[in-house]
Amino acid sequence: MAKKTTKKKTTKKTAKKTGKKAASGSETAAASKDLAVFRKKIDRLDQKLVDTLNERAKLVVEVGELKRGSDTPIYAPHREAQVLQKAMDRNEGPLLDRTIEGIYREMMSGSFALERPLRIGFLGPAGSYSHQASVKQFGSSVDYEDLQLIAGVFTEVRRGHVNYGLVPIENSIGGGITESLDALAHNAGSVHVYAEAQIAIRHMLLTNCKPQDVRRIHSKPEVFAQCRNWLTTQYPNAALIPDASTSQAVKTALKENKLAIEIGADPGTAAIASELAGELYGLPVLFSNIADNPDNITRFYIISKEKALPTGDDKTSIMFATEDKSGALVEVLQAFHSEGVNLSHIDKRPSGRENWSYAFYIDALGHRDDKAMKRAIKGARLHCKDLQVLGSYPRSKRIL
Repeated sequence: MAKKTTKKKTTKKTAKKTGKKAASGSETAAASKDLAVFRKKIDRLDQKLVDTLNERAKLVVEVGELKRGSDTPIYAPHREAQVLQKAMDRNEGPLLDRTIEGIYREMMSGSFALERPLRIGFLGPAGSYSHQASVKQFGSSVDYEDLQLIAGVFTEVRRGHVNYGLVPIENSIGGGITESLDALAHNAGSVHVYAEAQIAIRHMLLTNCKPQDVRRIHSKPEVFAQCRNWLTTQYPNAALIPDASTSQAVKTALKENKLAIEIGADPGTAAIASELAGELYGLPVLFSNIADNPDNITRFYIISKEKALPTGDDKTSIMFATEDKSGALVEVLQAFHSEGVNLSHIDKRPSGRENWSYAFYIDALGHRDDKAMKRAIKGARLHCKDLQVLGSYPRSKRIL
């Protein structure tokens, strides 16, 4: 009897467990059914999105035909700024503004390709920060030209071999990029600053050797400046060797380490570059985020043979050399102050014409066609041997 009772109890317990499993299975089925309803709704919206995008694209094709007839630029930064701002103003969430901006930038990239193929020149090789900034600015539907020098980007834009070029102009840690400032001076009047972009920079130390074996580190000189404290602490005895670009530094490190292994020596070369460059060329990250300031941002200029129209929220970049007289620089700055024009940036470089003479670079808030800006520039010219407006362009508001 006792055994029978035990068997009955066991049967009841088993039944309860089975019931729980059935209930659990029932809940999963119900959830799947609900998910299926949402997925159908999403599928219908996806179809509407694709149809709407293609409807928009047909209008873009018609706009492209009109532009070809009037020789209007395909990429117009003032129009881009208007479209992006309207999209942000319409966004009520839950998507973030940067998500909406990313979608629109990629959509506009596709529109460029429909209107006319665009070629964008950047400081290469692929994987450089200039490459990353170019893709973030222009999207994946345009053609990119890998140029080896910043001066080469200016040259190819001036010759019309690329439609637009992208060059670094200023870093939040290291300051002005001397190669770009010099190239701006050399090409003033024939190439214009057309737009600007900002991207967050994440420096990595990449190598395929052991940390203690690193004896040489390649990168751009400006990058060494941005990582100075970290390098002094971690690798005080390593040779810091300048290279044309961060991605070229990765290629150099790979080549040197390969040669070392071939002759039976220990590899000892590293590079400071982006994680993307390491992925592209097969050099692993040894240390991540090594910049002295984690909020490391580089500002880039988009350069063009064309001039940008005003948006109401613009910058004007100007280069000048003052007269050789007491107070000349103060007088130039006073010309902008008197007109209420705010200067957001000032830099200087040796003029290259004679020792101890300098060219100054300023960014003034406003467009060259604004009345106050025109008066300020006219007043400043009175105290300058030379003054060149490098370009007026929409002010960058977000970090890409």
